[in-house]
Amino acid sequence: MRIAFVGKGGSGKTTLSALFSRHLAHSGAPVLAIDGDINQHLAEALAPEAPEPFAAPPLGPHLTEIKDYLRGSNPRVPSAEAMIKTTPPGRGSRLLRLLGDDELHARHVGRAGGVPLMVTGEFDESDLGVACYHSKLGAVELYLGHLVDGPGEYVVVDMTAGADAFASGLFTRFDMTFLVAEPTRKGVSVYRQYREHAEQFGIRIAVVGNKVTCEDDLLFLKEQVGDDLLAHLVHSPWVRSAEQGRPDGGLDTLEPHNRHALDVLREAVDAHPRDWERLHRHAVEFHLRNARSWADARTGQNLAEQIDPNFVPGPSALT
Repeated sequence: MRIAFVGKGGSGKTTLSALFSRHLAHSGAPVLAIDGDINQHLAEALAPEAPEPFAAPPLGPHLTEIKDYLRGSNPRVPSAEAMIKTTPPGRGSRLLRLLGDDELHARHVGRAGGVPLMVTGEFDESDLGVACYHSKLGAVELYLGHLVDGPGEYVVVDMTAGADAFASGLFTRFDMTFLVAEPTRKGVSVYRQYREHAEQFGIRIAVVGNKVTCEDDLLFLKEQVGDDLLAHLVHSPWVRSAEQGRPDGGLDTLEPHNRHALDVLREAVDAHPRDWERLHRHAVEFHLRNARSWADARTGQNLAEQIDPNFVPGPSALT
């Protein structure tokens, strides 16, 4: 299952992404965390007690090699230059199992706080004025597009802040999107933007209240988002201590209410089985949008021809 954490900057979405990833890993579930935020802080959030530089190479600077690897022997994608971030898999494409024994995982997956992690890479000085951060996220979109993950497996992505996550088709690559919102008007403003976009594409979205300090905070969230409010986390001295470099024990010592909220999030994810047909339909739709908008002109090709009408997405494609 693929889960995105989104929200306004400062809402706590990176903290929640890390807590949920650690919660899953602590249970023994196969989990991969991906830092897809322009501010790369997920590694630190996963391992606040022992922050150190993340060792695995980031995805963004290696996008060409990733394209070459994933296109495999697909005759519809003759080169990495002809492949864009939305190019869907077809017969001959190299499909991936979660944390499988393959070149991409071996090279780009490291660990932080005991959780397998991939990072897109920072938006550095050489990118200023000449590149869009979504070009780095293209590697994540291609990875998810070629991933055949099964029940009980989880990919948790910390997305860019605000409604910017809708600037590409990546937002359709998930089974569940958790929108982290503080109990303020600014905190819920992003929710209204997300709800409109999500409804157009049948994207499942649930609000996770964060930094709730009193009953009035909770009432405000309920009034603003209604039934979309799935769970809330109370103000956490445990999180504050960890973020200050003074972790107060392992995840078992997280406040009981907040541990329960993480259980609720997992139950919500597990309650919705994967809809492979929907995922593939959205992949094709956004590929055609990009082809018409800019990619045909950029590549000099008709990229609609990359769509394999006889490709069947899902586990059967691995056989």
